[in-house]
Amino acid sequence: MKPTRLLVASTNVKKLRELKELLAGLDLELLFLGDFQTSEVEETGKTFEENAVLKAMGYARQTGCLTLAEDSGLSCDALDGAPGVYSARFAGAGKSDAENNAKLLRVLGSMPDNCRGAHYTSAVAVARPGELLKTMQGEVYGVILTEARGTGGFGYDPLFFYPPYGKTFAEVSPELKHAVSHRAQALKSVRTFFEEFLQSAPR
Repeated sequence: MKPTRLLVASTNVKKLRELKELLAGLDLELLFLGDFQTSEVEETGKTFEENAVLKAMGYARQTGCLTLAEDSGLSCDALDGAPGVYSARFAGAGKSDAENNAKLLRVLGSMPDNCRGAHYTSAVAVARPGELLKTMQGEVYGVILTEARGTGGFGYDPLFFYPPYGKTFAEVSPELKHAVSHRAQALKSVRTFFEEFLQSAPR
């Protein structure tokens, strides 16, 4: 039997790499937005889940494919949840991870450690044309440092200190990050969903 085709609706190369690693071993043929001609689905939702659903439904409709979309970001306690859904464009549209990190450090300034709590959220939605099949969410909690540490990961990982490891997400191996990250938690639920879905899906 041929594997089930699944469109992973992201253009973020580093995120795609993580998603591919976390979906490895499932009977899926992964497709990507570069395989199709599509119009960008605007992320107008007020929550990560709303944006994930918008993307999953929008790209499923355009491509006719079973589609997985993910929206994620960082929420800081002292900033009332900011940057939140604007995490990727916190410093402005098209800005780099380094520029987003620099702005976060400026905004938090010299705030004491006990006020620098933050959490990552990952929301995943799976849809086929005209039908939302499943949404899942994962979170991981940590502290924002006053300077970047490490060269791995992406996004705010160099600033996101995870106390159980005593390191930032940019300082640990992909295996250690995948064991606890927000995206890994959401994808664990996705794996369970697909294991059941693939058993019943027509081939």
